[in-house]
Amino acid sequence: MDTADEADICRVCRSEGTPEKPLYHPCVCTGSIKFIHQECLVQWLKHSRKEYCELCKHRFAFTPIYSPDMPSRLPVQDIFAGLVTSIGTAIRYWFHYTLVAFAWLGVVPLTACRIYKCLFTGSVSSLLTLPLDMLSTENLLADCLQGCFVVTCTLCAFISLVWLREQIVHGGAPLWLEQHLQQPANAAGQANEVPGAGNGGGDNQPAPPPADPPAENAAADAPDLPPDPAEDADADNEEEEDPAAEDAAEENNGGQDDMNWNALEWDRAAEELTWERMLGLDGSLVFLEHVFWVVSLNTLFILVFAFCPYHIGHFSVVGLGFEEYVLASHFEGLITTIVGYILLALTLIFCHGLAALLRFQRSRRLLGVCYIVVKVSLLVVVEIGVFPLICGWWLDICSLEMFDASLKDRELSFQSAPGTTMFLHWLVGMVYVFYFASFILLLREVLRPGVLWFLRNLNDPDFNPVQEMIHLPIYRHLRRFILSVVVFGSIVLLMLWLPIRIIKLILPSFLPYNVMLYSDAPVSELSLELLLLQVVLPALLEQGHTRQWLKGLVRAWTVSAGYLLDLHSYLLGDQEESDNNGNPAANNNAQARNNNNAPPAAGEGLHAAHQAILQQGGPVGFQPYLRPMRFPFRIMLLIAFMCLTLLVASLVCLTLPVFSGRWLMSFWTGSAKIHELYTAACGLYMCWLSIRAITVMLAWMPQGRTVILLKVQEWTLMIVKMLIIAVMLAGLIPLLLGLLFDLVIVAPLRVPLDQTPLFYPWQDWALGVLHAKIIAAITLMGPQWWLKTVIEQVYANGIRNIDLHFIIRKLAAPVMAVLLLSLCVPYVIAVGIVPIMGVTMEMQNLVHRRIYPFLLMVVALMGILSFQLRQFKRLYEHIKNDKYLVGQRLVNYERKTGKPSPVPPSSSP
Repeated sequence: MDTADEADICRVCRSEGTPEKPLYHPCVCTGSIKFIHQECLVQWLKHSRKEYCELCKHRFAFTPIYSPDMPSRLPVQDIFAGLVTSIGTAIRYWFHYTLVAFAWLGVVPLTACRIYKCLFTGSVSSLLTLPLDMLSTENLLADCLQGCFVVTCTLCAFISLVWLREQIVHGGAPLWLEQHLQQPANAAGQANEVPGAGNGGGDNQPAPPPADPPAENAAADAPDLPPDPAEDADADNEEEEDPAAEDAAEENNGGQDDMNWNALEWDRAAEELTWERMLGLDGSLVFLEHVFWVVSLNTLFILVFAFCPYHIGHFSVVGLGFEEYVLASHFEGLITTIVGYILLALTLIFCHGLAALLRFQRSRRLLGVCYIVVKVSLLVVVEIGVFPLICGWWLDICSLEMFDASLKDRELSFQSAPGTTMFLHWLVGMVYVFYFASFILLLREVLRPGVLWFLRNLNDPDFNPVQEMIHLPIYRHLRRFILSVVVFGSIVLLMLWLPIRIIKLILPSFLPYNVMLYSDAPVSELSLELLLLQVVLPALLEQGHTRQWLKGLVRAWTVSAGYLLDLHSYLLGDQEESDNNGNPAANNNAQARNNNNAPPAAGEGLHAAHQAILQQGGPVGFQPYLRPMRFPFRIMLLIAFMCLTLLVASLVCLTLPVFSGRWLMSFWTGSAKIHELYTAACGLYMCWLSIRAITVMLAWMPQGRTVILLKVQEWTLMIVKMLIIAVMLAGLIPLLLGLLFDLVIVAPLRVPLDQTPLFYPWQDWALGVLHAKIIAAITLMGPQWWLKTVIEQVYANGIRNIDLHFIIRKLAAPVMAVLLLSLCVPYVIAVGIVPIMGVTMEMQNLVHRRIYPFLLMVVALMGILSFQLRQFKRLYEHIKNDKYLVGQRLVNYERKTGKPSPVPPSSSP
């Protein structure tokens, strides 16, 4: 085409090139989008905030254009002036960020801690000396750390209050709190003017004003209330006999519009307020105002949520004569505060009823909201704190004989470290509750929908425990709590205490488990712990087959029990083969609850797991089943069969892994006793490998002998490759890394010059495994470089597509070469070169012992110098560009060489 040059147009402005505005082709794109004007590209880059082409991803290149009078080298005075300017900017930023750190990490926590101590001292002199205490320099670090904890608690309390307010707004307040929105007797038609009042907010029938209940028990079986748009506009309730009810309703609508407008303005203000601006990282001093508000908020929350409840509880405990018992618990402050909150809740109930009788509507609503806050807080403490703690202590008490311990030992450990003991028992209880809830979820995937109607479905999207805390009365929460304690405690007795008694009766020498640490053990406890935590358990827990095996066992047991007891239809349903397998998600029972319209909250299923005991109401939408004769008797037999199965399973889990681990580790350690945690982990891993091998062979058997041989060859080759890679990546590299760390860091710090250091390869390897995992994690989180690219490629290939040549050539060989050079070069210098120089033996010993940390310092110094050199080059270019740069010219892309080449324009840009 002869007019090809005339058809070249800019991809942005669609204009042709001119001598003043020539066209460039700066990227790989071709066709009608190949060319572009430099001015159009610059405008587009400013708009898109990108430095590359959005189509071909090629980065645009510009060549600088300097002034003709620019010297070949910058004068020293220009470099010195730029250096001084950079130093001044750095000092200014350093001063500002130091002020920010001092304010947020010093003033805020220190103020919170000193105010907290002042309020809880309980004397007038502490209030008078508070300004001097603020300026005191005693215990600064300890007070700052304690103040950080206080600030964290107050911020969490503030966020929880805001979130609870959103729960009340979206899920609806309890009926006893919303009844004051209904108009009294002679306003029959006004019920339609108050949205949200009545049954569902849409009932057009006039309703007489009901009697105001003094407490929340009236809401035991109340229906759910939809979100009330006029919830906060209750000014008209003060004038219940006002004939101008329509005007009041219009005013309420206007107030609602104002409230919505303010909320929108708050959202806009929140959009403008960023984290950098709030914390002061943007360079401004606006954060000082935020510091003041945070200090004020801390003081207010300490006074309202800690000081007042504590002193209410303290006066009550002292008045009732329980002070000695509270002091003996070692948690006097926590228990006293909880007692104060309980008394505060009772006081709020009484005041709410009194305000309802006197028809003080605003006071009634305020007292009701305060009661909801206290009630939800106490329920959260009970369900998240007290219940797991009870489970943990009950587990410990039922397992005392397994460790040859007694209640006296637990009492001594509690008296020596009460906080640590309570935390460990709470943690064990939380783990127990979590796994119990996980097992219930697995049962729902197997059983017919409707079998577990009495258990709460934690996968239900409508399940919102906070809404239940808001709406349900206290006695229902108390009943659920007691039933949960009974069920969880009975399961512990069945699966822990009773199996231990049977094991001691049948195998007297098997128990107790050895959990004592021996300093003369042939294997270091630290090494075994690292091996367990870094190698064994992750490899076991990261496999998805374990859950499938457990699910298969549960399904097999259910089918067997169903056919034996003629309960197959009840347990699995008549459509189990077609529907249950095809749609396991259908097993999640949708339960009817008061908070039907409440949105789900993330993470609430785990925290409310122990609420999954009692489901109020019957099952909804469950599959029908055939009811056999003598159905209650068959259900009792099913429960007995289930208890027997759980007992046998517990016996197997308590004996088989430990017995296998003891037998396997006896070949390694002989008759020496090993911590049972390691023997159990070793035996568990061996059992898992055995079951995995058996399941794989059973899956291959129907395919024929030829396929089995091919599979065996394929897996044998893959296992050989994995062993070779494991020897290098999990054996040699961690050993070299741990030995290098020992030579560079550990030995110079722990062993004096007049002593000979001893190196233990096993411990060095175990530490090297930990260091290798940390280095790999940091590499994957860091910038892109060759090691990160290789590790990502190895992870992407996986085990089945493992590339032995790639791993050895790209990963193992370079890393091992670097580590070997780091180990061998200093040793050759210290042992081979230094003695030739004729130095004394003391100097030779000094060089031999200190050459590894010395070379580390040299490498670190070279890295710092290289970084400073690059920074100086950037400063040099910055000074030159500021003073002599007059423009930039776009660079064309050359396809043949792949290198960009500048195209000089016909005139200066």
